[in-house]
Amino acid sequence: MLITMIKTFNANHKTLRCFKSLLTAIAITSTFSSVAEIIPSEQVIKDITFLAADDLKGRASFSSEIDRAANYIAKRFADMGLQPLSANKSGNKSASFLQSFTVSQIQPQAVNVMLNNVEIKAENLAIATTMANVNWQQTGAQVHIITKDDDMRGTLRELNQRGGQHLVIINTAHEKSFKAYQNYFSRGLTKLTLEHRGAIVMVLSGESKISSYKVSASAKITEQSLTNVVAVLPAQDAKNANEIVLYSSHYDHLGVTKDGKQIYNGADDDASGTTAILNLAQYYAKQGNNKRSLMFSAFTAEEIGGFGSKYFSQQVNPDDVVAMINIEMIGKPSKFGAGTMWMTGMERSNLGALLNEKLSAQNKEIFKDPYPEQGLFYRSDNATLARLGVPAHSFSSTQLDKDQHYHQVTDDINSLDLVSMHKVIESLAIATQSLVDGMVTPTRIDKAQVSAQGKIY
Repeated sequence: MLITMIKTFNANHKTLRCFKSLLTAIAITSTFSSVAEIIPSEQVIKDITFLAADDLKGRASFSSEIDRAANYIAKRFADMGLQPLSANKSGNKSASFLQSFTVSQIQPQAVNVMLNNVEIKAENLAIATTMANVNWQQTGAQVHIITKDDDMRGTLRELNQRGGQHLVIINTAHEKSFKAYQNYFSRGLTKLTLEHRGAIVMVLSGESKISSYKVSASAKITEQSLTNVVAVLPAQDAKNANEIVLYSSHYDHLGVTKDGKQIYNGADDDASGTTAILNLAQYYAKQGNNKRSLMFSAFTAEEIGGFGSKYFSQQVNPDDVVAMINIEMIGKPSKFGAGTMWMTGMERSNLGALLNEKLSAQNKEIFKDPYPEQGLFYRSDNATLARLGVPAHSFSSTQLDKDQHYHQVTDDINSLDLVSMHKVIESLAIATQSLVDGMVTPTRIDKAQVSAQGKIY
């Protein structure tokens, strides 16, 4: 077996070094638990090697390569004997694990503004819009003036959450921040739905009083398809069939550099998390005694706005989701040591405490997010479900303050510690067993304490 495994992986030199170190560690800790026997290291390596391979060219949203990744994940679920979500709901045996949907991409084409009868240069304009055309002349927009002493980001955040149509005059003292927004908006927006029609037009200007304004703008709106991969392991106990424990990750990443010469492999972000949900699914499928229904979802488009989880959240009743275990970047040791992890928003529910009760017998624990200033609770797919009251948290081991590979072309399999990653997956299997068995139910997240998403951008 060992010789066969080495021959299999010898073709991938990036993987071999990590693979040899993993074999050494497993030989030393072969008696860790029965979990390691059901979550075999060779399958973990096979999954992450495929997902982070150069052939997938960084799994960019809307690419043919991300479709290949989706098909791989779907086949893995099928081979385990899991059911597609649609089959679980309708009994349709021909249903697919692929959950496809469309999003609207909005690309600004032109924006023209006159203030106080003076035309504003294009370099001092920016627009975020969900409308194909904007035409304001003295009416149609609410006018806001941000002085040099005002909180520009806070004001824009509030307007975005409020929605509507806004003309925002920004004092030149905020030029650096304005340019950052301008660059962001110029790349266009992607929206799951265009049901809210609104626009924010930003003008960098020293004007403090607006006696007249005229705004005209246009945007090109196109639809494109995206795909989640969702599988269900139905509950073995009919009483708990409607109770769902959700394991999730995102399988998309950034694609390639603009010149196409280098690849953002996304090995840690988030091939590692997707590898985890695949192997946790396999683990629980082999156990075959889950009292609650288990759902495993590989979300698309997290990197461009979390659209996979947004669409998914509309296909399930959030009240049925007992907990969401969102696995995000577990490929390297955390600051607390190899094989350890932390979770976001630990104070928002008692999920962390319940998981640690189960881990205590192993002398292990899940730590509180050590980077609160990064706002990580809102930076992954868990936030969408948390806004609906689900105890939804992300679990990670990344050291964001030190990780030089984050969103870089060097985030390949050679940068990972597969020994540590395997231990994290094992710990998640142990920690969540009480959820799976229906023995514990975490408190819900207070929806009122979770910041709303923006309506325009």
